[in-house]
Amino acid sequence: MRKAVCPGSFDPVTNGHLDVFIRASEIFDQVVVGVLINKTKSSMFTVDERIDMLRQVVAPYPNIVVDAFHGLLVDYCRDNGIPAIVKGLRAVSDFDYELQMAQMNHRLARVETLFVSTNPLYSYLSSSLVKEVATYGGDVTGLVPDLVLARLHERLHDQQNGS
Repeated sequence: MRKAVCPGSFDPVTNGHLDVFIRASEIFDQVVVGVLINKTKSSMFTVDERIDMLRQVVAPYPNIVVDAFHGLLVDYCRDNGIPAIVKGLRAVSDFDYELQMAQMNHRLARVETLFVSTNPLYSYLSSSLVKEVATYGGDVTGLVPDLVLARLHERLHDQQNGS
């Protein structure tokens, strides 16, 4: 079975992320969406909330599964028999950083990294930008799956009302 992982924090998952997952699922027998557990990073959604949202949005794709990991991605890959990482690239600036990571991951565990150019519809899109725009009342409809949009609005409503 050809397996790959698409790692990230996905706080929240965007349509750009989903596009990369789906495209990877057309190449690999199984794609694991690996949610990074980073306790030092402040997140809008908990790891469990992000996993729940991801599982719902990838449910129509039977060969995409969601899991969480902490520590080195290559250790997760080695422990789970995953020989490849798939990363979406939005711009040249992404490539500089991701190339270094790919080379280190290959050196550490001989895990290959495949880069997928982001669909131009989403080339400017990031979770951070979605959160910032939504926080200030901007419309992020069409940038995140509908389920995520609803949860984002709920979370922002709760934060504004001190819940």
